Amino acid sequence: QFKLVESGGGLVQPGGALTLSCTAFGFTVDYYTLGWFRQAPGKEREGVSCISDNGGIIDYADSVKGRFIISRDNAKNTVYLQMNSLKPEDTGLYYCAAGLLDEDRVVVATSLFDYTYWGRGTQVTVSS
Repeated sequence: QFKLVESGGGLVQPGGALTLSCTAFGFTVDYYTLGWFRQAPGKEREGVSCISDNGGIIDYADSVKGRFIISRDNAKNTVYLQMNSLKPEDTGLYYCAAGLLDEDRVVVATSLFDYTYWGRGTQVTVSS
């Protein structure tokens, strides 16, 4: 069974940090672009960051540039999202996804439908 499992979410105060992890089971991520998305209550799911299969291409949403860092460890079949200087507007359910994308589509604006596998999400709440 192919699946992605996220972990690392939680409650954190504004200005704090969290690191999310997402591990793939049942398939190898070596050839997949991996992305992080988030969805706040009442809002559409939006792209946060993505990283190409070899890590050579990375993109971030403008709202998280300079604060979030995406990385991957193909040997561990895992992608990470290090989130620093968290703000209340970062609150949401964070999903990871895997897709076979051409290099020119490794951008956060790429459609959700270009990703094949999705995790169930991990909740991040930023509140004092």
